[in-house]
Amino acid sequence: MEWSDIRLFLAIAREGTLGAAARKLGLTQPTMGRRLKTLEEAVGHSLFQRTPDGFVLTDEGTVVMGHAERMEEEALALQRQLAGTENTLSGALRISCSDWFGIHILAPILADFRRVHPNVIIEILTDSRLLNLARREADLVFRIKPFTEPEVISRKLLHIPYGLYVAKGSDDPSPGTGAGFSMIIMDEAFGGMPDVAWLKGRFPNAKVSMRSNNRDVQARLCAGGAGMAVLPRPLGDSMDVLKRIDVLEPPPGRDTCVGYHQDLRRLPRLRAFIQFVGEQAKTMQRRYGEFSIQYSIE
Repeated sequence: MEWSDIRLFLAIAREGTLGAAARKLGLTQPTMGRRLKTLEEAVGHSLFQRTPDGFVLTDEGTVVMGHAERMEEEALALQRQLAGTENTLSGALRISCSDWFGIHILAPILADFRRVHPNVIIEILTDSRLLNLARREADLVFRIKPFTEPEVISRKLLHIPYGLYVAKGSDDPSPGTGAGFSMIIMDEAFGGMPDVAWLKGRFPNAKVSMRSNNRDVQARLCAGGAGMAVLPRPLGDSMDVLKRIDVLEPPPGRDTCVGYHQDLRRLPRLRAFIQFVGEQAKTMQRRYGEFSIQYSIE
């Protein structure tokens, strides 16, 4: 067996089909099929059961899976540690964050960072999935959910205030009732977000008109008159077609954490970027009194 065949095996096991695994590894589906057949001949067992719903591990495949994941962990650890010893401000840096954060917070910072460090290539992934830092699905992740993995170094970077918005020219909703008004909230998968409970509690008689897990979509719906919405202020305040409603008790803000694998803590381009983000965030602190900025790097 070769490590490249183990990577192929893991991709098929995780993706469930040859086509999806091929796309993940940048190979063709026939190549995946041939190499899987060669691997199964080498180990003397069928590793997958072919079903109408995709590839399912056999008992022998399950045994191989445990060993393959440990081999992957060692290979990735070697890559991370070698990357962490690089001492030049050049190379690739993969960053993950939510859609609205990438557009309204990170994009301007990334443009400025590029001018200062032109040899660092940034890849930004706007994704709601919790990417795996150990597998280097990302080098640096910004998210509102705290990191709990023991090998991840994390810091609270920003506290971002939220506001209540309606389309400019619209009437203000009546506090304590909201009768006759509609609201735009997160979809059911994110229905436990604090701003959803705040909005429903403050305007119990308002009807839910729209749901979306995308803050930019919510903002556009709000601007079109589909209802009131709770939005991050860097997003809502940037749109002239929206009006922020003054309320005695504003909606709860959210903390944004930044995390990276401990093996990359000495990577110069990662350290430089985190420091740059913290410095740039000071302008937000001056604009939004509620912003609190806490950042440091080991």
